[in-house]
Amino acid sequence: MKRPMPLILLGALVLAGGAAAQTRHNTNAPIDFSADQIELQDKANRAILSGSVAVRQGEMTLDSARMTVHYTGQIVGGSPQVSRLDASGNVVITRPDQKARSQYAVYDLNSRVVTLLGNVTLNQGGNVLNGGRVTINLDTGRATIDGSAVGSGRDDSGNVTRSNGRVTGTFSVPKRN
Repeated sequence: MKRPMPLILLGALVLAGGAAAQTRHNTNAPIDFSADQIELQDKANRAILSGSVAVRQGEMTLDSARMTVHYTGQIVGGSPQVSRLDASGNVVITRPDQKARSQYAVYDLNSRVVTLLGNVTLNQGGNVLNGGRVTINLDTGRATIDGSAVGSGRDDSGNVTRSNGRVTGTFSVPKRN
């Protein structure tokens, strides 16, 4: 018997902050960033950030080795209007008490959707989910998790690096007397 509700519920709590957990992510908050290097490609309306990239929006942080920032070309209040962030290399997204890891992530600011790809691990407290791809709608809090086999293997520590087409995980159980 499939039990999709706990998976969706946990996924929603991990990044989007479901109603029972916290307030939803503020997708209108400014985006602050730091990196070792930035290459501006104005004609292509993008910037390439590399080397210990750290991005913060509200209470959410996104760290990666490299990131492409796509912008519209419009300037509002002295800042370019960012439309999409493409992150690669040891991607870590963090919110208070919640963490997600993957090989790649795409944050579409127009649709307010974050997609994590490749060896995805979601953690909240004692709950852990592993899969190949997670899509999270930051407005609704709905998450879809699948076992797409993006990435491969299991490392020496036993961490899942391939889901073999399935979603796996561990749910903590409340202590009972």
